[in-house]
Amino acid sequence: MMSPPASERLDLRLPASVGVIRQLREAAVAFARVHELRDPDAVGLAVTEAATNVVLHAYPDGEQGDIRLVMCPEPERIVVVVRDWGHGMRPRPDSPGLGVGLPTIATVAGAFSVEAADGAGTLLRMHFDRARTPA
Repeated sequence: MMSPPASERLDLRLPASVGVIRQLREAAVAFARVHELRDPDAVGLAVTEAATNVVLHAYPDGEQGDIRLVMCPEPERIVVVVRDWGHGMRPRPDSPGLGVGLPTIATVAGAFSVEAADGAGTLLRMHFDRARTPA
């Protein structure tokens, strides 16, 4: 996979399926490395958890839908957004997951928020600090 130039943003929109989670993680880690984040693997873990939540929860009962990953470089950090157009966040007693996705993201991201997306779905925004070189 080619590394994007440092000034570009990453923007991927793919069908939400288990098969795309690895692709999203690899793209996120590569982008994080190009933009000199402290821990690119932490970004990959957070994107993996967010994408897994989309696949498991956004489109229940075999519904089809998309997942979007956007990463934007800023001077002090990278902003990472994972978005779906599903049913939004709501309790699911029959959840197939372990329920550790958001707590994991909270541990590895500098900050994160979960928002109702315009139109439909959920938008998860995460911030990751850039690496600092000693002065």
